[in-house]
Amino acid sequence: MTTDIFFQIVTPDEALARLYDRMAAAPRSQRIGLNDAAGRVTAAPINSPEDSPAFARSAMDGYAVRAADTYGATEALPAFLTVDGEVPMGAAATRPVQPGTAQLIHTGGMLPPQADAVVMVEYTQPVDETSVEVLRPAAPGQHVIQAGEDLAAGDELLPAGHQLRAQDLGVLAALGITEVDAASRPVVGVLSSGDEIVPVDAAPAPGQVRDVNATTLTALARQAGAEVREFGVAPDDRTELDRLTREALRASDLVVISAGSSVSTRDMTADVIAGLGQPGVLAHGIAVKPGKPTIVALADGKPVFGLPGNPVSAMVVFGLVVAPTIRRLLGARPADEPPRRRARLTRSLASQTGRIDFVPAALQQRDGEWWATPVLGPSNLVATLVRASGLIRIPLDAGGLPEGAWVDVEPF
Repeated sequence: MTTDIFFQIVTPDEALARLYDRMAAAPRSQRIGLNDAAGRVTAAPINSPEDSPAFARSAMDGYAVRAADTYGATEALPAFLTVDGEVPMGAAATRPVQPGTAQLIHTGGMLPPQADAVVMVEYTQPVDETSVEVLRPAAPGQHVIQAGEDLAAGDELLPAGHQLRAQDLGVLAALGITEVDAASRPVVGVLSSGDEIVPVDAAPAPGQVRDVNATTLTALARQAGAEVREFGVAPDDRTELDRLTREALRASDLVVISAGSSVSTRDMTADVIAGLGQPGVLAHGIAVKPGKPTIVALADGKPVFGLPGNPVSAMVVFGLVVAPTIRRLLGARPADEPPRRRARLTRSLASQTGRIDFVPAALQQRDGEWWATPVLGPSNLVATLVRASGLIRIPLDAGGLPEGAWVDVEPF
């Protein structure tokens, strides 16, 4: 069933559209404390429970005044005001500012009754212990943060699907919100396959390699917001591959299989994935290099991805199709475009029309411009990514890029 659609290549976006059209996106949620909420995704909108700030307060060190008492003040003809004490920090300001008086106030202090402005201390000159000269006029509301100016009670503070940052948690803390409803982290099952693959703590025999993909894909899944369970390495045996894949599917919300290097192994992986549940394989082959022999499937509501065994290919494809699906399971809003560095190519790059090419590149700055040097090598050599700063993305029908061309490099 799967081999007849192999090489009927689709773009990554089309493969994801087929998946998302059939996949329910209703994330589970859990109540967590603020100290555990960094990086988590909100499961529901968060509204402000109160005005912020709760009272009018000074935005500057200076004097709380009635603005009308300062009109016309200049350095040559200052306004003289009587200093009627100091606004206490951390306590309510209860004594009104009477006409012709001022009260010393500090940044964050509560504006006292009948005061409507603050004169910055830089624009005053003490005369003695009980009076001060005001050298510039103040307008009503000047240097005052009004009650509710930042947030009014009931205002939406954060939408559902928002990934919480440090500043978000600070605002929640300021409003007395100690817990939030966050999307539960989806569990990603990671399974490697291939007779040539051995665990990372084993000494490879001739013809064998350590399991690079389990480590890199686990790290990428966690960065995307998932929990991870590793299911080891399946040999090139259909029965055992089927058993381990079904075990991973039962225990996970999403399964990622990195297939062996041979075509026969990839075909076996596709057949196993096709038999896991309905509707089965949705795309077998995407218009990407590296990463063409990618499988996108849905098994009874759970996404399943078959990634190439080559480490570079697996990492590129993970970012294109698996990471966005994890975010969808979290109910997260679509991620912003990744930051890109505009640079010029140090050499020409070939590209085949009809596919998107990703080329690792190292960035250097010369004469005030950034230059991208392709780090070329087979996609089974993961060290190429270590030497690279990011990936050049060659568009679908570019047909290659000449030396000196401007390109966007997506940093790792």
